[in-house]
Amino acid sequence: MALRIATRLPRLVVVGAVLLLASATLAVGAAKRLTAVPQGAPAPLTPATVVVPDVTGQAFVFAKGTLEDTGFAWHVVGSVHGYAANKVSSQTPAPGTKLRDTGAPTITISLARTPYPEKGEPEDVSPYTGTAVRPVGLSPVTPVSLPATPKAAQTKPAAARPPATKPAISTPKATAAPSKRPPAFEVATAPKEPLDEIPLTQRAELLVAWIDAHPQPTTLNVRHFLYQHAWVVTGAKFGWWHGAEALRTLIAADHAAQARWGIGRKSELVARKALAKVEARGK
Repeated sequence: MALRIATRLPRLVVVGAVLLLASATLAVGAAKRLTAVPQGAPAPLTPATVVVPDVTGQAFVFAKGTLEDTGFAWHVVGSVHGYAANKVSSQTPAPGTKLRDTGAPTITISLARTPYPEKGEPEDVSPYTGTAVRPVGLSPVTPVSLPATPKAAQTKPAAARPPATKPAISTPKATAAPSKRPPAFEVATAPKEPLDEIPLTQRAELLVAWIDAHPQPTTLNVRHFLYQHAWVVTGAKFGWWHGAEALRTLIAADHAAQARWGIGRKSELVARKALAKVEARGK
């Protein structure tokens, strides 16, 4: 009996070793299957990014519209407040900076006074909540602590935009605009009309058509309407080409907004007041 066990012992050891090796192989194979990426699995998503536009040197009324149309919030700092004719002296982050798309990254701007008078209520913060500034490849920038919303912004819907939601509207560029646009009158302190932008008359006509194509007064639609309206009114008061004609078309846009959206009465009063001044200066 002892001799029989002794003759079978090496065979048992071999069989046990084979079973142990097989178990280890199966365990390793299972681990590889669990950690391997299945074929056809989607690649990891790359975080969306946005590029900071250059608004330095622009009149504030145009700079804030550029930032809003490209999906940014803004905040005015310093002793000079957000009046339409003031100019942007500096901005943070710098133009061209690539940021993570956090929803509505907040651009901080400083303004400088111009000889043009400050009128109306200043706007020092955007009409919607800004989000954190996170430069690509750099450590996050501590977000600016925003003050209470001014009166001018309290009358507008204030809602934070969800991530990756951007206004689909951008200021149309000139295509067949006349190369020469003599001013209706001279305002010594006013900036010259930018010839790379469409004329005021065409901008007002496009606004009428745009309102007709957008039946709902959403936050983005109202904001686009107010920005384009302010551009035409401000340009006309600066004496830009055919300003009075543009204001008359703008009043038609105000009527369209009142008919479709139930808003626009205050904008119409602003346009009519500007028209009276422009017609008086043009005589």
